[in-house]
Amino acid sequence: MIGISEKVAEANPALAAVLAGAGLASAIFASEQGWARGLAVFAPEEEACAAPYDLILDYGARTPAWTRATMNAPARLAFGPDDLAFGNALIAELLRPNGRPACGEAASAATLDFAARIAASDASVLLLGETGTGKEGLARYIHLCSPRAHGPFTAVNCAALPESMLEAILFGHRKGAFTGAGADGEGLFRAADGGTLLLDEIAEIPLALQAKLLRAIQEREILPVGAVRPEPVDLRIIASANRDLAAEVAAGRFRADLYWRLNVMPVNLLPLRERAMDIPAIAAAMLVRHCPPSAPFAFPTPAAMARLAAHSWPGNCRELENVLQRAILLRGGERIEAGDLVIDGAPAAPANAPFHFPAPLSLDEAARTAEAQAIRAALDEVGGHRLRAARRLGISERTLRYRLAEMRAVAA
Repeated sequence: MIGISEKVAEANPALAAVLAGAGLASAIFASEQGWARGLAVFAPEEEACAAPYDLILDYGARTPAWTRATMNAPARLAFGPDDLAFGNALIAELLRPNGRPACGEAASAATLDFAARIAASDASVLLLGETGTGKEGLARYIHLCSPRAHGPFTAVNCAALPESMLEAILFGHRKGAFTGAGADGEGLFRAADGGTLLLDEIAEIPLALQAKLLRAIQEREILPVGAVRPEPVDLRIIASANRDLAAEVAAGRFRADLYWRLNVMPVNLLPLRERAMDIPAIAAAMLVRHCPPSAPFAFPTPAAMARLAAHSWPGNCRELENVLQRAILLRGGERIEAGDLVIDGAPAAPANAPFHFPAPLSLDEAARTAEAQAIRAALDEVGGHRLRAARRLGISERTLRYRLAEMRAVAA
């Protein structure tokens, strides 16, 4: 339960509804009585009543600002009516329990509540939804809410594995089972023993392997490649797909018995274009994650938020994250303006003022421009994952962080 002081509730009456949309219960209290039931939001004049884990809200400030909490002082947040939508979403983000995916839509909060309930059992879960809708995040949340939370969470993208090695990668292998097998291989089923295994893009598993996967899920035992005796495994299976598995079954591309074994607890994730209230919530979570702690927080302007709300997001949350990461790097000021949002490959520029990069003035500047473009392209290709981008670029992750810091300094 989150406490909202009477002064905060009077100044910002919409806050309680926003928290409810995020699935966070709240109650209004008198500051002189204190709040001992968890996190609380206080007005600046009530700071003496706040604990370091609480939040001080200065509602009505002209310039939005967020100061992170310290060991001895609570976080401080300031914004005015113009920034109300994003400001309240940011409050919900700062008060969100660890591991719970960000949301602002009541239907999304209901999905999270359903996921928390089904987590109590070991029943298989099938997550269905378009690419980038947050299936892995929901799978991690189910694992976190389950009795297996102390065990490993192992995720594998079945579409990214070479078909010839898929069986050995999933079930393990014995030394000498095939050329190059110089030692035993554990396999992902055994790596997830005691915890949860997410089989992402399950529709990509070849038919020939689906029968072995069915037996592994049904009998809770695996037969490593080259082994003669099955080995027991204790794990929970979560599968996900961005295709209609029922249609895949009808087309003969997916086994019906495996489909029904996985489809014990189906959960459908709506695309982001149908979750309008999730956009500010997810944007707040991503900006908190990606904005450097040493720099002022990059508040999006109301015009920028309107541009985010107007887009259809065919790439869903992953596309939104890419757009915001680019905006953090490329913004001209401390705030993210609508023109900083490069959506569908183009920024929001007037039709009579096409966007272009200025011509470099020197070879050094040309090299820096080319390097920055290569870094942005690599980050886009891997969904913003810095370690993978560094590998694509042939540099260390530390070097990539240094280059990104240089790019931010140049853009500031």
